[in-house]
Amino acid sequence: MILLYNPPSSGQRKPILPCSLLALGALLEGKHDYAIVDGNLLGTPARPGDTLELVDRRIRQTGATQLAVTVMPGPQLQDAVPLCKALKARHPGLTIIWGGYFPSQHWRTALQAPYVDYVVRGHGEVAFAALLDALAAGDSHPDIQGVAYRDDAGAPRDGGMPPIPKPDALPVWPHHRVDVADYLRPTFLGSRTIGHHSSYGCPFFCGFCAVVNMVNGAWVPDEADRVAATVRMLVEQHGANAIEFYDNNFFVAEKRVRRFSEQIADLGIQWWGEGRIDTMLKFKDATWEAMAASGLKMVFLGAESGSDETLARMNKGGKQSTAQTLEMAEKMARYGIVPEYSFVLGNPPDPEADVKNTMAFVRRVKDVNPDTEVILYMYTPVPLDGTLFEEAKASGFAFPDTLEGWVSDDWQDFAQRRSRTMPWIGYPMQQRLQDFERVLNAYHPTSTLTHLTPRRRKVLRAASAWRYKSGFYRWPVELKALHKVLRYRRPETSGF
Repeated sequence: MILLYNPPSSGQRKPILPCSLLALGALLEGKHDYAIVDGNLLGTPARPGDTLELVDRRIRQTGATQLAVTVMPGPQLQDAVPLCKALKARHPGLTIIWGGYFPSQHWRTALQAPYVDYVVRGHGEVAFAALLDALAAGDSHPDIQGVAYRDDAGAPRDGGMPPIPKPDALPVWPHHRVDVADYLRPTFLGSRTIGHHSSYGCPFFCGFCAVVNMVNGAWVPDEADRVAATVRMLVEQHGANAIEFYDNNFFVAEKRVRRFSEQIADLGIQWWGEGRIDTMLKFKDATWEAMAASGLKMVFLGAESGSDETLARMNKGGKQSTAQTLEMAEKMARYGIVPEYSFVLGNPPDPEADVKNTMAFVRRVKDVNPDTEVILYMYTPVPLDGTLFEEAKASGFAFPDTLEGWVSDDWQDFAQRRSRTMPWIGYPMQQRLQDFERVLNAYHPTSTLTHLTPRRRKVLRAASAWRYKSGFYRWPVELKALHKVLRYRRPETSGF
């Protein structure tokens, strides 16, 4: 028996469909006995109890001999480290396998921990299934692309990144392995929102993105009709009325997007996905009309900076510009689709100027389209060769070399892009940006918070107007107090 474990993905333990584990399970059906255990559903009022004890109980009940854990930096890593350490102490014969973004990037660090036996790197569904076959055959040191392990001398060995599987060549996900009703939750999209993942990778090489190392510019999609069929199944069989696509870039291929939009237009749902500004600006008007008619409510887009020079340093220059960011905001307003712009601030070599320039640019975006959602992050390095990472290292930056170091308080803040320990970013700079964000979100309250009535929005704007118009953002104590009453910010997406 294999337990596929999904650690809690947020402090609030939002029930997000464990797409990566369903993708793994699709290849195990009929070959290996397995069960999915979701930490987001454990230790909650509906399922009270300590997460460690609940997972330990499942191991004892099922007789599981292998535990596979998907690990993202942040809350998942914070849960996985002490959990796996304790489970290994209780069950020395338990084989623990890590996969996901964190061990894919930091596989050597993961394998230094005696409680991590194997790492599956990248999009490793096929590699994981091959690893289980090898272990079943008694091969503890398999030569498999995508699998890393310790040899007999304790030295880490790596099979490299695996080839990216083609989603349309893989079995459909075994949704019957989870209670889908657990993952239908209210969001601004709809009262019964659920997630799906329809492609692997992204064809771009942004200098701050962890996806680059995993796919090296590859993008492999599931076909439009099969994606639409999955959405239809979730709507008609499970009652979903909104879909979130967790693809790194859903909108790469215009033809695929238009075909998908046409296929789901009759469902009456709303949906959300992530795209790229310069790509979507090339879409034909007919495609925009089809997306709007299908219920596309919002698109997450990496605006990233208010400086063309910084965009070039991020490896977006020559492809994406600040002028295009403004053009996209105006275009989406015409179709009633909300642009959700992320900005990465505090970039080297002059982080203070970068923060100042992008704050001013955000105001220009709001002038063009006041409904634009704005998410602000501080720059955090990823282990990627390139200008930004090399400059970060030159400033004294270095990653922890142990898992225990990664789960310290300072590095948990780093993983969630709110660190105050990076050499080139001081506390005053972060405080200045946090104050700006508080004023911005009060003057332009987010449309995603449905509890904010028109009257409450007027109160927020009136309270913040003098600050926003004057550009004086420091010490907004009155807005901080107002937030306690009206809850006008989105802490789950803020970088602070």
